[in-house]
Amino acid sequence: MANIIFDYDGTIHESMKTYAPAFRNTCKYLADNGYITAKNYTDKEISYWLGFNSTDMWNAFQPDLNPEIREKARIMLGEDMAERVENGEGALFPNAENVLAELKNQGHTLIFLSNCRVHYMERHTRVFSLDKFFDYFYCCEEYGFIPKYQIFRLFSLQHKGQYIVIGDRFHDIETAVQNGLKSIGCAYGYSTDGELDKADIIVNDITEIPSAVKKLLD
Repeated sequence: MANIIFDYDGTIHESMKTYAPAFRNTCKYLADNGYITAKNYTDKEISYWLGFNSTDMWNAFQPDLNPEIREKARIMLGEDMAERVENGEGALFPNAENVLAELKNQGHTLIFLSNCRVHYMERHTRVFSLDKFFDYFYCCEEYGFIPKYQIFRLFSLQHKGQYIVIGDRFHDIETAVQNGLKSIGCAYGYSTDGELDKADIIVNDITEIPSAVKKLLD
């Protein structure tokens, strides 16, 4: 059995269903008020920012924006996403619950690790009943927004046994590489070219994860 660390957005949660419309609405507000130049963003351009914590995302996406406006935009986007999730617009990837249940029933310890804020983690846990599957929950806000690979070092001593990291972005694979762990890269998520190259196994569908876990443990 293993401690399996799951990323959330783009690995379990089909985030673009709520993120893309919220992103476009926020950018429209900024453009309409003259803070940024109007632009039609593609899904690929938008999905690139999934996996970053929201503060880092806005600092990188609009570095020249007035900090107060940038923070207002961050909050606006988050509140828009929250409303959509509460209204039922959000969704986990198809078969995600079956995969999590299968791994849990096999006796693995499932650990949630996301570059999100506490209120986001708590809302999604409630809406999608994630506590049916996950034994432990960690998010970057609880650790002052340090990188995932450093967060792992702070909580890992609490859980005995080996680890496997599963995720769709470089933050997840970096967590494995920096700590000498096995990893599974999720190509069905929102990764860009080359981000998953250092993963031990790359899967193209969430249903491939249980067999990939078994292969890494054999």
